[in-house]
Amino acid sequence: MEKLAILGGAPVRETFLSYGRQFIDEDDIRSVTEVLKSDFLTCGPKVSELESALCRIGGAKYATAVSSGTAALHCACLAAGIGPGDEVIVPPITFAASANCVLYCGATPVFADIDPDTWEISPEEIEKKITSKTKAVIAVDYTGQACDYSAIVQICKVKGLVLIEDAAHSIGTRYFGKPVGSIADMTVFSFHPVKTVTAGEGGAILTHSQELHEKLQLFSKHGIIHNNESYTLEQESPWYYEQIKLGYNYRITDIQCALLLSQLEKLDRFAARRREITQTYRDALGAQRALTLQQETPGSDTVRHLFVVRINAQKLKAGRREIFDALRAENIGVHVHYIPVYFFPYYRALGYAPGLCPQAEALYAEILTLPLHYSMTDADVSDVVAALLKVIGYYKKD
Repeated sequence: MEKLAILGGAPVRETFLSYGRQFIDEDDIRSVTEVLKSDFLTCGPKVSELESALCRIGGAKYATAVSSGTAALHCACLAAGIGPGDEVIVPPITFAASANCVLYCGATPVFADIDPDTWEISPEEIEKKITSKTKAVIAVDYTGQACDYSAIVQICKVKGLVLIEDAAHSIGTRYFGKPVGSIADMTVFSFHPVKTVTAGEGGAILTHSQELHEKLQLFSKHGIIHNNESYTLEQESPWYYEQIKLGYNYRITDIQCALLLSQLEKLDRFAARRREITQTYRDALGAQRALTLQQETPGSDTVRHLFVVRINAQKLKAGRREIFDALRAENIGVHVHYIPVYFFPYYRALGYAPGLCPQAEALYAEILTLPLHYSMTDADVSDVVAALLKVIGYYKKD
């Protein structure tokens, strides 16, 4: 409690405010209960119902629902034909799964630096990292805003690369009027509880390509099919199925689908509230010289999953860790998103080392994630602003 005394006594809040939290209402509970009372807990009708809903929201022809965002990324890499000897360009400021999915396929992640203003993967840095081995680009919609897809799509088209959009943060976001889900060759969603909508866990891959969709369905369901014109096994048997690829058990349950279908009905409401909170933060913090805010990608109408601020250490008598600890002492559940992936011991053992992406590393050293979720009240938002202003005011250089 020493920090509290230093910063002026009692904390701004009496209770801890998490950076993210799911919102579950009676409609969600009722939807799940109906499935629990039904004949199908998994492999039932809710799966296709969810996939149809995701197609409508994402503007895609096909959707494959799976057990997690990580499973979705893995399936997307498999469908793209990524394998040993291939390279895939990824950003370093992301959750590890965005790069791990490349390793799952025996390929090599190649880290491209970020734009210093938008904090998204830089199209110029992507171009610098392309080699004869490059097979794909995984662009991550960091914090929920779209990447510079006007440039990235063109690069991939010219170079013959598969574009996978990691939209784990950005469901509901639009880019120059196009919904996330309709832009890349494949778009991956995540439905973890801190995301805008949740299935508890879960993910999905959207695409316009029937060929990719068929591969995604196959890889996510053991590599097993239930109808095949060639019928290599017993042709007439009603129990027919056969495995034609080495796939995985990445199936999502009807229980999860029911919850997510109910959540999707509230997506517009969730998105509007996140935009309100984001604007309040921007209005209150935008003029603070001790902070830098993420600049919006041109054309991105963003539903923000995370609100991240950058601490300008040269304006303060404290670094990011002191600011973090002080805000936690005020019961504001700040976090840090993300440690550059190649900093991790596993990646260091593979030969990656600091210095690969200077802009990303400089950003990581100074960022904090503020609370942002639908359940926050106006008073909660005011508490976050008050606590942050209190802390940076205390540490501000004379």
